[in-house]
Amino acid sequence: MATRKPISLAKGKDNYAVTWPDEPPRFTEDTIDPFLLWSVKKGASDISLQSDRPIYHELDGVLYPGTYRPLDAADMAAILQRIYGPEAQARLASGNDLDLSYEIRPDRYTRIRFRVNITAILSKGRDAAQVTMRVLPNEPPSMKDLNIEEDIIKNWAPRQGIVIITGPTGSGKTTLLAAGNRMILERPHGCGKMLTYEAPIEYVYDVVKSPRSLVAQTEIPRHLPDFAKGVRNALRRKPNIILVGEARDKETISAAIEAAQTGHAVYTTTHTTGVAATVQRMITSFDAAERSERAYALMETLRMVVTQMLVPKKNGGRMGVREWMKFPDEVREKLLDMDFIEWPPVIQRMMPNYGQTMNVSAGKAFDAGLIDRRWYLILTNSTGGGG
Repeated sequence: MATRKPISLAKGKDNYAVTWPDEPPRFTEDTIDPFLLWSVKKGASDISLQSDRPIYHELDGVLYPGTYRPLDAADMAAILQRIYGPEAQARLASGNDLDLSYEIRPDRYTRIRFRVNITAILSKGRDAAQVTMRVLPNEPPSMKDLNIEEDIIKNWAPRQGIVIITGPTGSGKTTLLAAGNRMILERPHGCGKMLTYEAPIEYVYDVVKSPRSLVAQTEIPRHLPDFAKGVRNALRRKPNIILVGEARDKETISAAIEAAQTGHAVYTTTHTTGVAATVQRMITSFDAAERSERAYALMETLRMVVTQMLVPKKNGGRMGVREWMKFPDEVREKLLDMDFIEWPPVIQRMMPNYGQTMNVSAGKAFDAGLIDRRWYLILTNSTGGGG
């Protein structure tokens, strides 16, 4: 079958707006991967596939059509089947959106990976879908790449206990965790056995050289139903390090605490903002009757909390601005000697001596000319922290 010539949707030198030259009259499962590979080679960071619209890819922050023809119901059915499987449409009809990772292996040495969200929408008066695909880097960044503060790096790898990374959605928590994992793996003695439980798996560690480490990544709910069951599973596998993608409920938080109490280093994330607020939120996730017991168990195992916000830089791109606090023995002992209800203001007062507030971090970024005044004001009001 002869293929048509690509359609240029813009005049002049803008060759971004050229649609796929091999676009078929109808998408099948066999033509989806070739399109995605073409889009990635053009430099797309995100690809959006939506019913009744052409496929769009994002290049340098701008959306361009990647196909000339809008996707119809048959195209979308083939896309959902290829990316998720036969249960996709039933899951969407039940009111669930779908988060997963998707991988293409054009040859035995190359992996192209995507983070995928599939959400039901209404289009032209009928149920339809939008598939959003984020192209993932082939390797995790380093702590140096992210300009992580030396104090955070020094306290990142406790022998046992919990390290919590917090921030709103899209604040780079997963990327920071991946950089921390890479740092641990690249130590001369490695890290032993590392087990991760993620929803979905974003970064893989195939290219990280660590002959004395073994990394096993489990995707929730593809391999196990939830994070709490993931931690219980980890305790039967003799790990040194456990990464729990998100501590979103009391079952997962309890399991993470128990893992830390039994001698493991545990890393997890929450959607809170601010060190004191994170501790308070994790405690209040428990029922009143068990809150006190769980609060003291958390404090016994807590080693560091890092809050990160991603903000635009003046000269383009984005940067992470962070609040953090380490919890050495003397801090934990002082807090364990008082009622947990009193912890938030005490933690806030201790932070300048054992970490850095968001106010101070934002002030440094603003004084260095990296962020503008608007973002400085937003950051200084974000965590409720004093300077």
